[in-house]
Amino acid sequence: MNTKAREKKTRKRWSLFTIGRSPTKWQAISLALATFIVLLLGWWFVTATGRVKPIFLPGLDHVFTRMLTLSENGILWKDIQSSLYRIAIAFAISSVMSIVIGILAGCYGFFKSIVEPLVDFIRYMPVVAFVPLTILWVGTGDIQKFLVIWIGTFFQQVLMMIDAVKRVPKDYIGLGRTLGMTDRGILLRIVLPAAFPNIWDALRISLGWAWTWLVLAELVASTSGLGYRIVVSQRYFQTDTIIGYILLLGVLGLISDQVMRGAEKVLFKYNHRG
Repeated sequence: MNTKAREKKTRKRWSLFTIGRSPTKWQAISLALATFIVLLLGWWFVTATGRVKPIFLPGLDHVFTRMLTLSENGILWKDIQSSLYRIAIAFAISSVMSIVIGILAGCYGFFKSIVEPLVDFIRYMPVVAFVPLTILWVGTGDIQKFLVIWIGTFFQQVLMMIDAVKRVPKDYIGLGRTLGMTDRGILLRIVLPAAFPNIWDALRISLGWAWTWLVLAELVASTSGLGYRIVVSQRYFQTDTIIGYILLLGVLGLISDQVMRGAEKVLFKYNHRG
């Protein structure tokens, strides 16, 4: 009995290294915190010992002090407000359009034949190449920022929405027809409820891309925002501000991702996952 108990305890201890085993909630949190702590300690070590010059990598205390100063001056909050406004509007427009078009193309062959080849063609065009064109088309205001973010996310989103709809089992649709449901009823009561969890996952993934294109849009011809502040800091070799804003972007992205994950558990309780 003692031998079996020890073997069971050993298997449980090393279950994280077993294929298909997921960590418990506290194990996941502990490992995540440990990872960040190790990275921060490594940063502190290489800067405190002088192995890396401050111009290339300032100390953690310098970055924190700089961000605190920008916060007290109101600059930090103004930049955050500008960037959040831009990404919220652009991402909402892109998401609504992609969901509608993706569902139509995923359900009906007519729309798929029109949409999919066009999207496949455009999505391989580099977004960076469109930046000077967007400035030429709409100027340097917020609309230009919306357009850059939209170009970077919309076409990828459409394909992901189509794929989410295609994942709905054909048996579900066949069952609906057997029960005498109309196409509209099958769409509203079978396809959409089954596809929306995957659609939400697609939105969560594409939100990360939207943050990337937001910074790109603000790096060029902008007067506010997180990307704009990074460019200005580069001109004056303010590495502490650059790194501080990069870390801030990571924090904002992480928060938005966790909000999306939490909302998924509330909105799609019927979608049980292992």
